Amino acid sequence: MSAIFNFQSLLTVILLLICTCAYLRAMTPSLLDRNKTGFLGIFWKCARIGERKSPYVAVCCVVMALSILFSD
Repeated sequence: MSAIFNFQSLLTVILLLICTCAYLRAMTPSLLDRNKTGFLGIFWKCARIGERKSPYVAVCCVVMALSILFSD
């Protein structure tokens, strides 16, 4: 089943995207800062979410990891 039709997989992909974008912006800020608008602006917005809401994103990652480990 694809990640689009499975809600848990979709949430996992979104969390991984947010965490990856925040990490990339921390390592190389110029890579994401030059694309603040348009389609590539989605990655900049994900990086901002990851930076500003990092405790909440971390809790969501832990909860998602536990749910993946212990679900059927």
